[in-house]
Amino acid sequence: MRKANRGGGIWLAFDKLGALGAVLAAVGSPCCFPLLAAVGGWIGLGSVPLLRGNAPILIQAMTALSLVGQYAAYRQHRKRGPLLTSVVSGVLVGVAYYVGYHVVLIYCALTALGISAAWNFIIGRRANTCCSSNKKVAVVLQSVLTCPGCGHQSQETMPEDACLFFYDCPNCGQRLKPKAGDCCVFCSYGTVKCPPIQLRSGCGEPASCSGL
Repeated sequence: MRKANRGGGIWLAFDKLGALGAVLAAVGSPCCFPLLAAVGGWIGLGSVPLLRGNAPILIQAMTALSLVGQYAAYRQHRKRGPLLTSVVSGVLVGVAYYVGYHVVLIYCALTALGISAAWNFIIGRRANTCCSSNKKVAVVLQSVLTCPGCGHQSQETMPEDACLFFYDCPNCGQRLKPKAGDCCVFCSYGTVKCPPIQLRSGCGEPASCSGL
């Protein structure tokens, strides 16, 4: 499983590597991309022959690499926005080099690549933060219900992803219902509130309408 996760991590990094590579290829070709000439001169890429002579090939290859990474990221988080943005970038690069070249198309494509890579990065950070927060919450499934009529107490196991709306007291037979503002009988009469409330994720559908 660890090997699979490492492999998946490499694929997910392709979107960032591709976007960065495409930008660097453009920066290293000041004659073709004058708006980036100052950046290329500042970091010294304008003097690299490999970048100056092969910018079109490198930009296309890095765009394809970014698309592979975007697809891998989409399969993980199922967010279409970054993938569609990178697809637009690929279309712009294809039009520029195979239909009608215009430097503005490449500038737009590079911008889209950067946006999609940053978008995926933000999605990944939010997902990691959410998972870390959920792992810190220890959900308690046992709760002691106290019947308001006869005072009988009984320990019950709560459903993990739903709320129990009705409960029949095993001593006096009274059917308990949640108090106003509560989602289930455990929140109203139990020593521990239901798991959805513990996780602060809202309440699920009632697990039963006939009682325990």
